[in-house]
Amino acid sequence: MLQFASLVKKYKNHLAVDGLSFTVNPGEIVGLLGPNGAGKTTAIRCAVGILRPTDGAIYVCGYNVEDSPSEAKSRLAFVPELPALYELLTVNEHLRFIAMCFRRLDLFERDGDLLLSRYDLLEKKDKLVATLSKGMRQKLAVACAFVHDAKVLVLDEPIIGVDPAGIAEMKKALFEARDSGCAVLVSTHQLDTAERLCNRVVILAKGKKVAEGTLDEIRAARGQGDATLEELFLQLTQEARDATPPVPL
Repeated sequence: MLQFASLVKKYKNHLAVDGLSFTVNPGEIVGLLGPNGAGKTTAIRCAVGILRPTDGAIYVCGYNVEDSPSEAKSRLAFVPELPALYELLTVNEHLRFIAMCFRRLDLFERDGDLLLSRYDLLEKKDKLVATLSKGMRQKLAVACAFVHDAKVLVLDEPIIGVDPAGIAEMKKALFEARDSGCAVLVSTHQLDTAERLCNRVVILAKGKKVAEGTLDEIRAARGQGDATLEELFLQLTQEARDATPPVPL
């Protein structure tokens, strides 16, 4: 389980995330949506321990990320929008290294080649990471997320730069993770993907949650039974912009 409990993150005078609360339960995929600058990436970086919250807390499988970082991170896998990979390792060495970091070499020995094959990386297993294209780097980052049997998966724009076959395989893997009991959080600008992939969505605007629920629940709350996720998203985020007072000169 992944829980955001009244998360606040400030940068000097800028409030990036304002009292964000929601839960990703085992066995579901939740989409974190919002326009640029809404606070999605900041919230995710707090969740994975890159940033420290200004206030509030985040829990991974019951462990506070700030107070018990080792316990929380050992149960979590993170795929960033721009993976920071070790370029002087080979693809196979990189996957093995990640398994070693989580003390799960047994899973690497059992599943390493299967993961590389699944993401079209097996023929490149002895190539340096530095030689990979952007899409291949993204696929390697996803493979690394599945090498240590994480209970919580957090993905920030995971399909950018990935070819259609890779996207299809990634979605299949996320469905399998969900069905095995993982809690999956996916941040994306691809609203059609979110509509097909996610059980629920959380929509942010100006650092605040403006909607949460299934598509049908958000439609019902808005009284718009036939609206698409894109239509609802644009309405909600525009209302948030209109409600923001102008900055005094």
